[in-house]
Amino acid sequence: MKVAALACLVLGFGVGTLVAEAPKAPASAPASRPATTSRPVEPADKAIPRGGLENPQKSWMDRHARLVERAKAGGINLYFVGDSITDGWQGKGKAVWAKEFAPYGAGNFGIGGDRTQNVLYRLENGEFEGVTPKLVVLMIGTNNHGSNTANEIAAGVKKIIETIQTKSPTTQVLLLAVFPRSPKPEDASRKKIEAINVLLAPMGDGKKVHYLDIGKVFLEADGTLSKEIMPDFLHLSEAGYQRWADAIRPKLREILGEPPATAPATAPAK
Repeated sequence: MKVAALACLVLGFGVGTLVAEAPKAPASAPASRPATTSRPVEPADKAIPRGGLENPQKSWMDRHARLVERAKAGGINLYFVGDSITDGWQGKGKAVWAKEFAPYGAGNFGIGGDRTQNVLYRLENGEFEGVTPKLVVLMIGTNNHGSNTANEIAAGVKKIIETIQTKSPTTQVLLLAVFPRSPKPEDASRKKIEAINVLLAPMGDGKKVHYLDIGKVFLEADGTLSKEIMPDFLHLSEAGYQRWADAIRPKLREILGEPPATAPATAPAK
């Protein structure tokens, strides 16, 4: 009943405007942008750079180029990829990352504002060349929230997983449910994210793809989000990143074992 109800809900959803921007934006900056009616909706499962195929955004392409070089440097056993929420491991989550993930030989391939099609472009164009990580941690889709349906977003995530598995058949994927956003559980954004996650869950086969919904660790007892954990109700605080690390630690140790006592000497992803 719950799956059917959520699926029906997606079909009648209006278009939202919230977009996850880079974590460098000040806390007072708005988390939304005006809707752009003249821009065509981009397929969520097609590899597209930020700005489009015909006029890619230079700053984004420069960042992509640096991440391609990071991949070429190798030494990545644990590969995080996503949008600004993942990118934030280099910001408010930096201390937690150093303690929890650096010892595994981790690389951060998050770029603020990315959608599924942008991550797909990056993976198909160099950011997954020459690397064979044992595990990829994937959390993406919140920035597609305002432009794509839940079904389209799920198709984009599926394409990303297929791309990872094609390029590195031995790599396992920890697919995380899209994190909750917006202050209250009854908010429209929450409902659409629930619908997206219903479609992502069956992608986990328990062998090569492990689906994990850790959204509840960010919520208060009444289902609300606090500014202590998500200051703008979208991006995480340092305490939020610690909760993320705590929630996935058992699965990481199951797949990767105990972290080495000394972190491997690898170049940082920028």
